[in-house]
Amino acid sequence: MKRLHFEYDMHLTYSEPAKTSHFTIKCMPQSTDRQRVEALDIRIEPADSMEEGRDSFGNRLIFGNVNREHDRFGFHITGSVLTGLSDAETSERENMLGAYRYPHGLTVPGESLKAYLKQLAPEALGSALEKGIFLMHSLYRDFTYEKNVTNVNTGAEEAWRLGKGVCQDYAHILVTLCRMQGIPARYVAGMLIAEGYSHAWVEILHGNRWYALDPTNDLVVSDSHIKLGVGRDAADCSINRGIVTGGGKQQQQVRVVVKED
Repeated sequence: MKRLHFEYDMHLTYSEPAKTSHFTIKCMPQSTDRQRVEALDIRIEPADSMEEGRDSFGNRLIFGNVNREHDRFGFHITGSVLTGLSDAETSERENMLGAYRYPHGLTVPGESLKAYLKQLAPEALGSALEKGIFLMHSLYRDFTYEKNVTNVNTGAEEAWRLGKGVCQDYAHILVTLCRMQGIPARYVAGMLIAEGYSHAWVEILHGNRWYALDPTNDLVVSDSHIKLGVGRDAADCSINRGIVTGGGKQQQQVRVVVKED
């Protein structure tokens, strides 16, 4: 187990004053079988109104409005999380399993990924967890980490064709491969100790428990990761979304710090 302290800062500046803003922020970890939130402080500026809730995937979120002119918007979220409490999470939302079984959005396979899976032939292995770990090792071997090649809209098939990408691409490809094997898999957004920015990994269903695999680092997740949210792909766990009236061009700065207390 580890007690991890995190800070997540996001700041937007506008080239022209924005008249109104509507925001949704998904940057709050929640307690699960694997982690326990011990402290959490949330500061959003400006914000004329805001409420906390959950989306259809169970992720915590804050939504609200800014109803006056403003030339910036940002949030600062800090907290402490005890991690590594269990090796997996119990599956409690059985009604959502169908959403994690089939291709969706950025996890739709094309001919290249289908050919790659056929070449690997993981069906010869036993359990879902064994297949997932085998696919993770294979992807780590055959895909290259490189920044500035893909973007937030790049899907698994396109990233695989490029042969390189970042953690979002690793996660999308592994989710896609697992689903093609009939294994429910979900995209995870979170943070990793000493990383310096947000991170992404995968959870696969084995029996009635979700096991976390980090294909970017080729490891089974233990106690160095803080989970923020899950979904069918990255779009479902977007940390900051909003609608702005006016504002001109936007510039975004993000700072993420995770360290062991």
